[in-house]
Amino acid sequence: MSLRRSSRLSMTVHTERVNSTQTVSVTEAISRTTTIRRTSVSRHSEERSTFKRQLEEQDVEEGPKQKKQRRKKAEIVKPDDFPTRGESPWKVGPHVSAAGGVENTIINAASIGATAFALFVKSQRKWESKELTPASISTFKSRLAEFGYSPDHILPHGSYLVNLGNPDQEKRDKSYTCFLDDLKRCEQLGLVLYNFHPGSCLGQVTPEESCALIAECVNRAHEETDNIVIVLENMAGAGNIIGSTFEELKLVIDGVELKNRVGVCLDTWIRYTDEGGMEVSDPRILHTYASSTPPTSTTMKEFDRIIGVSYLRGMHLNDSKSTLGSKKDRHENIGLGELSLSTFAHILTDPRTQNIPLILETPAFDGPGSGLAEGMEVWAQEVEVLNRISAAADENNDRLGEVLSSSLGEWTKEIRDAVEGMRAKKEAKKEAKDGKRKKAQ
Repeated sequence: MSLRRSSRLSMTVHTERVNSTQTVSVTEAISRTTTIRRTSVSRHSEERSTFKRQLEEQDVEEGPKQKKQRRKKAEIVKPDDFPTRGESPWKVGPHVSAAGGVENTIINAASIGATAFALFVKSQRKWESKELTPASISTFKSRLAEFGYSPDHILPHGSYLVNLGNPDQEKRDKSYTCFLDDLKRCEQLGLVLYNFHPGSCLGQVTPEESCALIAECVNRAHEETDNIVIVLENMAGAGNIIGSTFEELKLVIDGVELKNRVGVCLDTWIRYTDEGGMEVSDPRILHTYASSTPPTSTTMKEFDRIIGVSYLRGMHLNDSKSTLGSKKDRHENIGLGELSLSTFAHILTDPRTQNIPLILETPAFDGPGSGLAEGMEVWAQEVEVLNRISAAADENNDRLGEVLSSSLGEWTKEIRDAVEGMRAKKEAKKEAKDGKRKKAQ
């Protein structure tokens, strides 16, 4: 589907020919911005690598049988030393690492020019975690102010263990305790949003009964917190998972008493068809902003009709490795999967997605232990490309379709080159490690 055919939502493309001088001007402006940002990201990546080595050199042994202790980072971080983030109303950024303390998420996001970001406020795979330290809380809040990030553009992600739809009272209470702890941590940090997977009925009760249990937990949590907005993430539709339809999300919202403290996060990575083979309005969408047949079946129109667009509090921007109808959670880098960059071009030019966190959960090669300086080059490239799209919407609305149509192929290649480069580095690192292991044997 071409951009011009799918421009019904927010963009108006003039059919008049535009002279070549104007087109070159736009291209040169984008090129200059790209060069500046790449240089800045590279420089800060080197700085973080140097700092990481300095920390490693500072490790001290307290005794032959005691573990090494790493000193806390104490240097002063200057926002002026980081890339300029711009003032686009579309807020984009990845789910960044909180290694070393939640306060480091702000540094990680700023280092790649992100205007929004997500984080875990504790381990997502443990029922209990150590409390946030006063130092981490204080530093997080001060950096939030220094770097100019709004809590409205930060979307913490909940624990993978939580299932508020579990019909077993004891197990649901265990999930609720973990859930509530997350919410209170968010409020300690001055955050206002919290995104989580609604849960599963486990095939033991009906989805409707499970939705009622989730709403009950949300109501309890609202009573025990001050202002946090609980954001329901829609799901792919596998098994007995709740949230694969707008109707299920609506059932939960209907059961929540404080409507101003509940919302929805839409994920983009999955598609499906109905039994007749017609593409339908999947919450996890697919061609979210492309035209469909009939036009009234487009996802955003269905979302507004069933739930209400006012409940949209965030999105997860992920391309999909899975094909239409798979109902599988298989994220791909932006523009390299089934959706293509054109889908994301529609998202980044739609006024309804302004001023909410648009979060990348794409592969970034930033596995455990990779450190702050490694694995974010791909995210940096994706953020840069998405920012170019939104900048084009701001500056060239009359010629938006033409500018994007001539650029999306090149921008997709840039993301692919970044991904392939990181894969090559990862493979070279693995081969070197294997070589050392063989020599030691």
